[in-house]
Amino acid sequence: MRRRAFIATAGAAALARPAIAAAGKPLVFVPQANLTSFDPVWTTATVTRNAALMVYDMLYGRDEALVPRPQMVEGHVIDDDGRRWTMRLREGLNFHDGTPVLARDCVASLQRWIKRDSTGVTILAHVDAIEAADDRTLVWRLSRPFPLLPYFLSKTQPQPVIMPERLARTDPFKQVTEMVGSGPFRFLPDEYVSGTHAAFARFDGYVPRQEPVSYTAGGHVAKVERVEWRVVPDPATAANALAAGEVDWVELPQPDLIPMLKRQSGVVTGQLDLYGTVGVLRPNHLHAPTDNAAFLRVLLAAIDQAEVMTATMGEDRSTWRAPMGFFVIGSKAANDAGMEAVRVRRSKDALKRMLEQSGYKGETLVLMHPTDQVVYHAMTTVAADAFRQIGVEVDEQMTDWGTIVQRRPSKAPLDKGGWSMFPAGVPGPEFVDPLLSNTVRSNGAKAWFGWPDDPAIEAAYAAWLDAPDAAARRTQEIAFQTAAFRSVPVIPLGQYLPAAAWRANVTGLVKGSAPVFWGAQKADA
Repeated sequence: MRRRAFIATAGAAALARPAIAAAGKPLVFVPQANLTSFDPVWTTATVTRNAALMVYDMLYGRDEALVPRPQMVEGHVIDDDGRRWTMRLREGLNFHDGTPVLARDCVASLQRWIKRDSTGVTILAHVDAIEAADDRTLVWRLSRPFPLLPYFLSKTQPQPVIMPERLARTDPFKQVTEMVGSGPFRFLPDEYVSGTHAAFARFDGYVPRQEPVSYTAGGHVAKVERVEWRVVPDPATAANALAAGEVDWVELPQPDLIPMLKRQSGVVTGQLDLYGTVGVLRPNHLHAPTDNAAFLRVLLAAIDQAEVMTATMGEDRSTWRAPMGFFVIGSKAANDAGMEAVRVRRSKDALKRMLEQSGYKGETLVLMHPTDQVVYHAMTTVAADAFRQIGVEVDEQMTDWGTIVQRRPSKAPLDKGGWSMFPAGVPGPEFVDPLLSNTVRSNGAKAWFGWPDDPAIEAAYAAWLDAPDAAARRTQEIAFQTAAFRSVPVIPLGQYLPAAAWRANVTGLVKGSAPVFWGAQKADA
């Protein structure tokens, strides 16, 4: 069965302030979903990441090639045979509450992030201490050399954002409910209306870097005074509002509406996301039936990635890539290990036999289905149908994405409000190699929601980090994917590369792994 559905993308919205102030109307942006959490450490929700990139800053950014560059820091000095990193904060960094950014704010923020991010275990295995030597000097004392440190400090999901120490002291497993950062825009809490509206004003106290902007690196220069997010769940309504000039930028126009938008005077469509998004289904590895790897391998085999991507993006193969394994197609780490699991299409009878042999006992699979996220809605619809056709008992719980974001941290049993599976979109850069592959990492209680525990994946990951050369890394990339196909920490659904749409009087949009707002300008229409 083939369904035409809707589109979504993992976008990162980041805005900044200009060398020349630009007065005028606000830039009106239609985000991919409602903003329900303000804490980018507590959640990996893309919409929270989008807002966080506007409000917060990080020690390092990434350029278009995903190479880390100093952002909040002037730079770093490495000594003691690679076991000591000294980072000096730039002058003039201030939080939106009027307090200066100090090294102790950075220490508290990083310690909170490390406890929550699945990469934290990796970092802590190399780090003896993070210290504030003085107000502007941050010192990392390492147990052994760790040249990849800036790559981790520049990641965007979840982000190692810097917030005031008073907020960073919050338990990482509890949400920070204020958005106070030092980035180029400040959040306006008094204007926030969940499900409808969020607003951000340019932070005039922000001092951008002088280098040219490149994705999240370089000078974050804001050229609009105000950005308003308008939540528009219906894709057709959002597209019509863009065509009428009522909004300036639609992050996720429905694929079927792109031809109509291309015909509209004053509307531009194009790909801002250079790396796309990987669609996934995330199983809960704590509770039956999804705690059974053999059962998960059946679900993996039941999914036709091409069907999922067609339902999500349409017939245009330039907008999606499938089938893929645990690395995106064309990346250096992509390999053929285990790929028959997603390349070979099996008959329903064969899949039913596999299901019977897996030990599945007819337990209910609680599938959280977000109806307000067009991509996730399409992916979940196709997956639920595929599972039912082979005999899986599916409880398809229709809800909104914000509810899933709040619910997915729960480890409760299914009969007490727990869950078995949910869809998600993961930034393509997290699937180019094992380095930042949080979705595949399987370190149990420290893993991303779903908490897979597979020592073989973790061993390959650790060996990849310590590999002395490309050949040794290749060996571990194969081992990493082989183990992932065996334990199925996540079910890959394909990579999608959607277009964005904006008014022609909006210029200066920066490309990266998701749409960002630094440099965006809005001329009078």
